[in-house]
Amino acid sequence: MTARDTRVAETLRLSPAFPRYETVKRILDVMIAVSALVTLSLFLLGIALLIRLTSPGPSLYRQTRVGRNGREFQILKFRSMHNNVDDRVHRQMNIRELQGDRLPPGTKDGLFKLEDDPRVTKVGRWLRRYGLDELPQLINVLLGEMSIVGPRPSLPWEVELYTPEQRRRHDCQPGITGLWQISDRYYLSMPEMLELDLQYVRSMSLKLDLWILLRTPRAVLRSSKQ
Repeated sequence: MTARDTRVAETLRLSPAFPRYETVKRILDVMIAVSALVTLSLFLLGIALLIRLTSPGPSLYRQTRVGRNGREFQILKFRSMHNNVDDRVHRQMNIRELQGDRLPPGTKDGLFKLEDDPRVTKVGRWLRRYGLDELPQLINVLLGEMSIVGPRPSLPWEVELYTPEQRRRHDCQPGITGLWQISDRYYLSMPEMLELDLQYVRSMSLKLDLWILLRTPRAVLRSSKQ
């Protein structure tokens, strides 16, 4: 996120958020989620069928994540990896990054990111490139477990490594898109992502949410070219 974007985010801040902010945000979440699910229903079914036809296992992937106030829930994603894969390599890489260790072999772009993750299917790479694997989380939004805009929900073992300040990102509802998603998303370290999440928590407002929403499509298209 550029210095200019940071200044804009601070300008859009309403502190404290007006009393009905969460009510209005929830109404917008439901409206956007319902509209998207209805409009994209055939497209979503096509993706689910494509996953089933190209690799063994279910189309949807469920994973425990930490939401608002530390409550756990089951996040939904289109499965982008081979079924029942081992996540130890990815987990150890993230742990080393959060602890400030040096980059291990197999990373790229000076970041803790696997250069060629064998766990990801061919269809999964395409889904991830355009962020399509996240679309089932619209159901999580309808269930009230997530919002359209907010910090990404963390894994339980990640939360155990957070500092008390970093845990403040759970003071609001987790989201599908947020400040770090509209930045150069593939060139941010985990500590940088966490800092942007905290900036969002400190600056929450309806104007900021709308600003992030308007910038998300461009960010997705830009990241797909990386």
